[in-house]
Amino acid sequence: MANPKRIYLAGPEVFFPHEEHNAIVAEKKRLLREAGCEGIDPLDTALTFSDQETKPARGHRIYQANRELMDSCDAIIANLTPFRGISADPGTVFEVGYMIGQGKAAFGFTMDCRHYRERAGAADLDELGHSIEDFEMSDNLMIEGGIQESGGQLLVAEQPGEHRFFSAELFRRCVQALIGGTAPKDYHHRNA
Repeated sequence: MANPKRIYLAGPEVFFPHEEHNAIVAEKKRLLREAGCEGIDPLDTALTFSDQETKPARGHRIYQANRELMDSCDAIIANLTPFRGISADPGTVFEVGYMIGQGKAAFGFTMDCRHYRERAGAADLDELGHSIEDFEMSDNLMIEGGIQESGGQLLVAEQPGEHRFFSAELFRRCVQALIGGTAPKDYHHRNA
């Protein structure tokens, strides 16, 4: 893929405390700048809300603003580390699918090296008797399949990072993969 200029930065970091969010996003943007790209965070919008605006109306405006940011980007790098459960943040997964649907490359990383099945209890069935997929993938097959089909990669940490949800080194590897480099031995990518 040609060197994309604007990269949408998806992930659960938007829910982190302000200082924590800013520190992680600043590092992501720095690493992208070093590679000649611009990182675009979902909070890079100047939204203001009136006291009369309902919560659903506010949520829809945030969605629209983030969709406009994604439309302005060439590719996505998503933090797909499980968040609030056994799987990636659902908003982040939507953003990955949205970008793939536009024909844009999707790259991702996860700090959890366990397969989805292992996180789901390593059994054939869950407590309701529903089957648990077993494709030796980091998350649902549709997420990894979409990333691979878009020309991207999902990089999986095999060692802890400086934060439970972030490793500058793993993110750097993601950027290298995006601009045409390779992922080194201590990190690997999984394809469907």
